[in-house]
Amino acid sequence: MEELQGGREGQIFLTEGKVYRPSGFWSESVHELLYHLESKGFYNAPKFLGYDSDGNEILSFVSGDVYNYPLKGNIATDEALISASKLLRQYHDITASFITSPSFESSQWMLPSRSPYEVICHGDFAPYNVALDGDKTIGIFDFDTAHPAPRLWDIAYAIYCWAPFKTNQYDALGDLTAQSARARLFCDGYGLSNKERGKLVETIIDRVQTLVDFMQSEASKGNVAFIENIKNGHHLAYLSDIEYLKTNSQFITSSLYK
Repeated sequence: MEELQGGREGQIFLTEGKVYRPSGFWSESVHELLYHLESKGFYNAPKFLGYDSDGNEILSFVSGDVYNYPLKGNIATDEALISASKLLRQYHDITASFITSPSFESSQWMLPSRSPYEVICHGDFAPYNVALDGDKTIGIFDFDTAHPAPRLWDIAYAIYCWAPFKTNQYDALGDLTAQSARARLFCDGYGLSNKERGKLVETIIDRVQTLVDFMQSEASKGNVAFIENIKNGHHLAYLSDIEYLKTNSQFITSSLYK
């Protein structure tokens, strides 16, 4: 049994092509979403296979090369970013019909829903949650943070992670000009309108601030993982990124238009 690296050390394992990972109150809704994706011919996500005797969910393994920050090699290429943007668009288009399905009515999600409900956001469409074949992004995994919201809410966080508009030296890639150019490529690949591009930076700021608020709220409720995140100053990196985005909002936005 092989331990898979990720946000939950010692809790996610791979054996015989199956991934075993902890489940939560949101898991049944995620499983219904995965069923929906498969039924619509979207085979770039895991399949839900059941639960083990300890209550862990069992998912199929999404094959491909995986990466994390700092972004180096194929994950840092324009090709990986553009194919990721197109894959996110395909995923969003399919989830739009899930919102009108009976399965959606009683759904529960880890992250707060945000109206209007246009799609089911992945919630963390970052370079560490995709699989690559060479320099092409071909798979998505870790749907724990999926939740209904506008398209732009998910696109904003994705671009924040892929540009990436990050101030931590370990997470950063290139200067502001290069980051803005990568953001423009993501917008082009997804097919974002100029009107949506004009709202992108403010939406990224709102999305990252909402994440910080969620972290602090969960920590105050006694969530050990988030208590540790706050203790280690993870929220401070996000707050620094917010200031970076506010300071450079005009430049970034002007770089995004078609």
